[in-house]
Amino acid sequence: MNRRQFITLFGGVAAAWPPTARAQQPAIPVIGFLSIRTADDVSSDPVDAFRQGLNEAGYVPGRSVTIEYRWAANEVNRVPALATELVRRPVSVIAAFGTISAQAAKRASSTIPIVFLTADDPVAVGLVDSLNRPGGNLTGVSFVSAMLGAKRLELLRALVPKTDLIAVLVDPKNAESRNQSRGVQEAARALGQQVVLFNAGSASEIDAAFASLIERGASALLVSGSPIFGSRRDQIVALCARHSLPALHSTREYSAAGGLISYGASISDAYRHTALYVARVLKGDRPSDLPVVQPTRFELVINLNTAKALGIEVPDKLLALADEVIE
Repeated sequence: MNRRQFITLFGGVAAAWPPTARAQQPAIPVIGFLSIRTADDVSSDPVDAFRQGLNEAGYVPGRSVTIEYRWAANEVNRVPALATELVRRPVSVIAAFGTISAQAAKRASSTIPIVFLTADDPVAVGLVDSLNRPGGNLTGVSFVSAMLGAKRLELLRALVPKTDLIAVLVDPKNAESRNQSRGVQEAARALGQQVVLFNAGSASEIDAAFASLIERGASALLVSGSPIFGSRRDQIVALCARHSLPALHSTREYSAAGGLISYGASISDAYRHTALYVARVLKGDRPSDLPVVQPTRFELVINLNTAKALGIEVPDKLLALADEVIE
């Protein structure tokens, strides 16, 4: 039998297979990765952690699973269209990073499973019915950071004990940022520490906020978590350096970029947990049966190079508590 006859015969046999037999050859699942930020804003570590989580669960990106990335470049108005784009693709599950992304995905589909990562209370922002029994087609990971306000204020005061006024940089359009600022204010009242909030929602407003807080005589700064602040991380770190202003940030990425100190949930760990939940959904678990995961690991990172540049001597006790010291 020559090659042409074999191909013709094989084609005829394959065509004769019943539909059920052909259906047993599963398609590679597609994960929709939806983020309000840009690929450049998110360091490679969290994305690598997401891919690592998939690997741990038996899904190898590019081989046994495909990831469709959609980045909104910090343009809130683009997020709904990107979510709809993924639904029409269609994808097997959507991994939505940030509250805005998760809300857009929820509006775009009530049937496609959605696994979110948010720093907000997912019940309060309408993503799930409850943490233990999410209901609907959403579940995910939540590192509610408002509760960290007291701890962050305590750490900053330990590093800069003689400060009359602490400024708090807040994104007024972001729920996470507003919640964190409220937590700091409550802790400050209990400690008798004076704090003043400065709103900023764009690059120019960040510059203006720094000018105002320096004029007010702030001698330390707390930067709340917000996508816009994350996207302008280098700008914020540079302004702190220019004004010799010690600042505490919400995530490790700031300290890695030259920020003095950061304290918050491990972003890489949160991305990994998100991937593990995505994998469970791909294996057949329903989001409504998967309780929302909350963080158990918080990172304290201190940049000693920045401390030296600011003339700050970091107490040994604080160094001993640090998960990472950058030298």
